Amino acid sequence: MEQGSWVAEPSRVPGRYAAPSAEPDDRLRMSDVGRLARRARRRIVRTARFDERPTFPRMLAEHLQSDLDELEVVEESWPPYDLVNVQVGLDAWLAEDGVRHELVGMRNHRHYDFGFGDLLRLPDNPHYPQPEPGNVAWTQLAVGPNGEQTSTALSGVYLVTADSTDDEPPTRLAMMLRAADPESGMGLVQLHLVADRPGAAAEVAATIRRLAIEHNVFRGQVISFSHDMFGERASALQFHRRPDVSADQVILPAETLATIRRQVVGVAEHRDALLAARQHLKRGLLLYGPPGVGKTHSVRFLIGQMTDVTIVELSGGSLGAIGTACSVARTLQPAMIVIEDVDLIAEEREMYGGASPLLFELLNEMDGLAEDTDIVFLLTTNRADMLEPALAARPGRVDQAVALELPDEDARRQLFALYRGDLDVDESNLDAVIERTDGVTASFLKELLRRAALIAAEANGGGGRLAVSADQLDAALDELMDTRNAMTRTLLGGRGKEDLD
Repeated sequence: MEQGSWVAEPSRVPGRYAAPSAEPDDRLRMSDVGRLARRARRRIVRTARFDERPTFPRMLAEHLQSDLDELEVVEESWPPYDLVNVQVGLDAWLAEDGVRHELVGMRNHRHYDFGFGDLLRLPDNPHYPQPEPGNVAWTQLAVGPNGEQTSTALSGVYLVTADSTDDEPPTRLAMMLRAADPESGMGLVQLHLVADRPGAAAEVAATIRRLAIEHNVFRGQVISFSHDMFGERASALQFHRRPDVSADQVILPAETLATIRRQVVGVAEHRDALLAARQHLKRGLLLYGPPGVGKTHSVRFLIGQMTDVTIVELSGGSLGAIGTACSVARTLQPAMIVIEDVDLIAEEREMYGGASPLLFELLNEMDGLAEDTDIVFLLTTNRADMLEPALAARPGRVDQAVALELPDEDARRQLFALYRGDLDVDESNLDAVIERTDGVTASFLKELLRRAALIAAEANGGGGRLAVSADQLDAALDELMDTRNAMTRTLLGGRGKEDLD
């Protein structure tokens, strides 16, 4: 061995090794040759497999039979909650006579921002992460309040062939559908289209958008939005069953109920006659009064009356979705937007040093509607005195403000009969009960009967038909009127402690 070229070898003494050479060994060993050969073979196999596997550029070029660089990409987008309607509209077009399609799923596309133009020109590079053909990912989305659902593709490429109406050859199209990011709910629903005939992609895009509105699953439904920025969807949508509240279940003065109904339902019933007379349809109704006087119950009655109208409800945390609600209402009119506790966003501008952005958004939406727009803004509040005057007083924003008062003696009797239902109650002392409940709300009377029924059930021991005696009804009222229940009484809309002194 030449000087300076020796390598470290295990010492013959167990546990010891010879000192390494000062210069490395640059000789090629047989083990190195084998390792390099195996590495080269794997690279060749991987490249060969990459060349053989299907890719979107190859698949699209084969389907469209066109030069991909010359194709025009048409892009359409919708808000995240409209994914179900895009799918419904797309399915309606694909079901038309003469339209045939194949749906190809996508993999390796999450967290990448790309369009159909990028999909047409993906580089042939096995080391470059890119969307690839794969299985179709589906999700189930609600289309009604009773658990009805439909399957919706989260991503995929549709390869479509559509027969022409003349003697021309069939039109070949490709469409990419992508839902918003399922983790954050941010972004838009995207539908990108290309076709082998100039103008065909734009025509189909317009048709799908029209069908998405025509077959919109929100139309005629009662829906609500929750604006949860940390949820799976930026504006999660829910369906609700339409309330069934008859007029005799709304205990209000006859003239008050007639005014409310005429402003909301009456305009809808006489829509054509009003338009023919060049009278506007957009309107705003404000129901105000202390808690527990029946504002929400009246709203439920009106919703039940508007059977063919799309209802969008906003309250609490969902008040931030005003823009979304108004967009849906404009698209699906006739519609009604219900905003409960509107004072949360429409307080006096000077009270806290400035106006809420949501207030400006609401005012702009109400002002921006055309005269023939058939949309009702139904607002409720417990604090009419705190409302922004521009909202409460200016015609065209709120056209009618109706005060709901505490029930008088006759109304309390009607409420007692309504809430009693099938409960057997001894009413021999009812006059005294009605007199003692002066100044309470409907909620108080409802709780009074429930508490009396509970007292009767405890006394009955669970046997036989439940019946409330006059003494048990008095005992329930005494319990609610007791000073120890002052907070409960206040929460139910009863008299405060100062009224008992």
